[in-house]
Amino acid sequence: MKKLYGTGVALITPFTESLEVDYKALKKLLQHTAKGADYYVVLGTTGESPTLTSEEKNAILTFIKANNPARLPIVYGIGGNNTHEVLEAIAATDFKGIDAILSVSPYYNKPSQEGIYQHYIKIADACPVPVILYNIPGRTGSNITAETTLHLANHKNIIGMKESSGNLEQCLKIAKHMPKDFLLVSGDDMLALPLYAIGGKGLISVLANPYPVIFKKMKEYFLAGNATRAAQELYKLSDLNGAMYEEGNPIGVKYVLSKLGICGDHVRLPHAPASAGLRKRIDALLAEGKK
Repeated sequence: MKKLYGTGVALITPFTESLEVDYKALKKLLQHTAKGADYYVVLGTTGESPTLTSEEKNAILTFIKANNPARLPIVYGIGGNNTHEVLEAIAATDFKGIDAILSVSPYYNKPSQEGIYQHYIKIADACPVPVILYNIPGRTGSNITAETTLHLANHKNIIGMKESSGNLEQCLKIAKHMPKDFLLVSGDDMLALPLYAIGGKGLISVLANPYPVIFKKMKEYFLAGNATRAAQELYKLSDLNGAMYEEGNPIGVKYVLSKLGICGDHVRLPHAPASAGLRKRIDALLAEGKK
């Protein structure tokens, strides 16, 4: 799965002022991110998938397949906290043009490690394309331990883990013992370089929506053996990163994209638009970054 090395852009879903999907802006976003992305992650939480209907999801996926300027690989988000419903979603999906799925650990239920393991085994057995696990305890309320990840990594259809725990010791355990071709992927933009350094294969990024070229350069410098220059690229975004999540994702990044003229900053409830205070702080950070 070397085509999934590097930067995966966790695509936002642009909306019009009336909160319909803005396909004109989505096309512009695809053209912009193609400058630095290695693959697209379609309809993850950054894409506000919980607020999209199944019809909208199908239409967005079809549109991205047809308007993928660099013909980049596509990782599609299919997950949830009802295993049976996830299996039904897999059965109803047209996987033509999809290279893998990203499946979040069951949220809210707070299952045991055995429950998480069995959940993913069912998904991996049923899915016609490879599965990437997604660990994000801050959203799900539970952690996938390194031991559970490594146990799941033995399944022939489970190819990787998007790690968003922020626990580098846990990531080290996975990196030390994972199969040779397993994709350890950072789910945190600012931890991408540490994960590259211990054997990770890249990141799934929010800030690559507005800044794909920075992540492209970071990867290229690191792979060329120049970790210092790679870090200097990432430093360009380190002050901005915190503001992206201050009022929830993707509120911050949509505002940045609106400032770049790529799309509006409209979000669907329960997300609210960026507050005046957050807009002011992001404006100041963007102005500082241009100096």
